[in-house]
Amino acid sequence: MAAWGGYVVLRVGLQRPVAESFGVVALLAIVWALRRGDTPLRRMVLAAGFPVSWVLAAGLVPAPPGWVWALLALLVLALYPWRAWRDAPLYPTPVGALDGLREALWLPPRARVLDAGCGAGDGLRALERAYPDAELHGVERAWPWVLLARLRAPVGARVRHGDLWRTDWAPYDLVYLFQRPETMPHAAAKAAAELRPGAWLASLEFEVPGWRPTLRWRCPDGRWLWAYRMPAQATEACTPVAGVATSAAPTT
Repeated sequence: MAAWGGYVVLRVGLQRPVAESFGVVALLAIVWALRRGDTPLRRMVLAAGFPVSWVLAAGLVPAPPGWVWALLALLVLALYPWRAWRDAPLYPTPVGALDGLREALWLPPRARVLDAGCGAGDGLRALERAYPDAELHGVERAWPWVLLARLRAPVGARVRHGDLWRTDWAPYDLVYLFQRPETMPHAAAKAAAELRPGAWLASLEFEVPGWRPTLRWRCPDGRWLWAYRMPAQATEACTPVAGVATSAAPTT
């Protein structure tokens, strides 16, 4: 928006110093947006957004026919169905983000682990590195991502098409999420209702408001993973934890 604001100011012919200042603001806005992108794809989209829209708006290239826009709309709906708009868009779990998690959050051999909203399978790959002997499951709403996840998921992982909010979480020892802050209360309510005592809800980057974490673990890339062992302890305000709050290893 700032980039377009600078462009409009230049077009209406304000005094040159004013117009140049808006151009600088537009440039700074694009640079700021680039720094907000945490994956190469997001940075590319942010960088190309204003130039591409300007080229189309200025008529420098022929406008595509209507069926092209319709096809693009169908593609977007296939990748991101409208019923999933309340959920996070595609947030791939970084490679190696969960390396070493097992030393902090212990799971027994053959534990059942669900990546709820597995996208293209990046989370399943990260979970397999952390728990190579776990029974991995993934659920994803968009069929293109389901098919891609089945190709990319570790051998033996089971990926199915479905709604993560309608999937029963009760059979799993750990449910892994990389969602958005707005959906965490819903995830917490579902975990409290369905996960059995001793099972885990783990969320990359986003904590559950009002719950005290059993574990707050720093990933190798500096992100935080918030983990809650059922039954979770609710508090009026979630107390920050400097490191591991409670060891997840079994006591003997």
